[in-house]
Amino acid sequence: MQELKWKLLTSEYVFKDTWATLRSDTCRMPSGKIIKPYYVLEYPDWVNAVALTHDNQVILIKQYRHAAQEVILEIPGGCIDKGESPEDAVKRELLEETGYVFERIEFLTSLYANPATGNNKTHCFLATGGRKIQEQNLDGGEEIVVELVSTKELKGLLLDNKIGQALHSSGIFYALMHLKLIV
Repeated sequence: MQELKWKLLTSEYVFKDTWATLRSDTCRMPSGKIIKPYYVLEYPDWVNAVALTHDNQVILIKQYRHAAQEVILEIPGGCIDKGESPEDAVKRELLEETGYVFERIEFLTSLYANPATGNNKTHCFLATGGRKIQEQNLDGGEEIVVELVSTKELKGLLLDNKIGQALHSSGIFYALMHLKLIV
């Protein structure tokens, strides 16, 4: 089989910030062709979770997403802090965004958002046995409304294309398969 991996020759940062970094790479393809510049967006890895309460209600969130200029229905999640494991990050994000803690957190899958231009992954989890222990503790730029739906309603929202974030739709799909609610 022909080698497909490119060789990284040089890297230079064009822009660096907390939430996004733009890098310009020079690469050599296996054919010898030089690609310059090849722009890569660096983001922190993300987590999300299909979160079920102790009585099997699914916790969804609604929030405004400025790049899309829409209020989007999502599952809870967010960025992994430096030095934090995906499991610890999803527990923190669930508590901050929903006020719930969970008896069990199960890893489902890891997915790239866009491996052509971005370097980060999203780690998807299933959280079960949730109990509300506090009010939300949101970041300064967050305004989140929590909604509870049944698993049947969640399946309908997914099939009716009402979950606007692709990585959240994927996480929901994996969770529904894991729960044997779709085959």
